[in-house]
Amino acid sequence: MPYTQNRQFMKSEFAESVHKVSDQAKKVPYPPLQKPVPAGSLPLIDLPDPQGTPLKKPDLTTLLKDRQSWRKFTAESLSLEELSYLLFASQGLLAVIGDGYASRRTVPSAGARHPYETYLAVNRVEGLSPGTYRYLPLSHQLLLLEETDKLPGLLTAANLGQKFVGKAAVTFSWSCIPYRAEWRYMDHSHKNMLLDAGHICQNLYLAATALGLGTCAVGAYDQAAMDAIFELDGEDEYTVYLAPVGKI
Repeated sequence: MPYTQNRQFMKSEFAESVHKVSDQAKKVPYPPLQKPVPAGSLPLIDLPDPQGTPLKKPDLTTLLKDRQSWRKFTAESLSLEELSYLLFASQGLLAVIGDGYASRRTVPSAGARHPYETYLAVNRVEGLSPGTYRYLPLSHQLLLLEETDKLPGLLTAANLGQKFVGKAAVTFSWSCIPYRAEWRYMDHSHKNMLLDAGHICQNLYLAATALGLGTCAVGAYDQAAMDAIFELDGEDEYTVYLAPVGKI
């Protein structure tokens, strides 16, 4: 079988790593729960309280039945309240554990490590300038990275010509900072981190459906191009998954 060796990374192989010692066991300080805000950044943007967002479909069984992928969106804008709810549903903070060792959120994560950051490519959201942003779950705020009106073309090109990505009101892009999980689980963390991405995106699907919005998970993209949009180094942080959201 030609692909047998390529499948080895999906195996836990505990026997091979039983003698390895994690940075956690070595008493190395744990990594921060979220990327720090760079000095000199513009004022942070407060998001509305997601608890008060009215839902068009509040019943879970209905959400599970109606969840689907949408690749056609209208030209309407999302409200800031809708965006706030989507961010809370997919990466919202519920509690900080201990002195910042870990966090409990609206999605599960192996060991509560939560190695993902959420980036936004905003085309049409009320109250926000078109541009790139990073979500700050610890304070439920947005950090503006760059104002730009070039995102439709950049996103379409970075997603191999998939125009619906560039036309969406906002595109969620999740990057992984692998050391957050490697600190505890070493090489076992890499499989878990892929599972975490699925938890996040499924919550986005359900939240979008609850609001009457559409989304579509995207895994076919140019790695370097997507990393460049959000100025990621591609090694210690890199794009893993994305999902455009819009009115339908």
